Amino acid sequence: MKVVLTADVKDLGKKGELVNVSDGYGKNYLIPRKLAKIADAAAMNELKNREAAAAYKLEQEKATAAKNAKILEGQTIAVKANAGANGRLFGSVTSKEIADKIKAEYGIEIEKKKIVLEDIRQYGTYGFTVKIYTGIQVQMFVVVGE
Repeated sequence: MKVVLTADVKDLGKKGELVNVSDGYGKNYLIPRKLAKIADAAAMNELKNREAAAAYKLEQEKATAAKNAKILEGQTIAVKANAGANGRLFGSVTSKEIADKIKAEYGIEIEKKKIVLEDIRQYGTYGFTVKIYTGIQVQMFVVVGE
């Protein structure tokens, strides 16, 4: 018997998957507990629509990431910081500061954990990588000054 799972079932599958189970298991356990429904035409159509919607959403996310990558590639961000007499900063420039600057200047929201940055503790220009999406990353620069 083929059923479409309506919830995650251990050792069977995840929600939304089409699985083949024995008649007794399906009729006596899965369906009464609303863990699955019979894979009739309506359920199959709903499953296909859900998969198509997920694929469309994924495609849109990739397109947006590629567009953002074109905007950010090679750009330079200026960050102001306080330093001592020898140019050594009080503290350091963090990925959160850089993410806030990217949002302010370009209107692109980047999570701070997606920014790969070396420890910046002096004035100067530093390169860093922004991982925008799986397989899409860009190189940017930060200028630290007064």
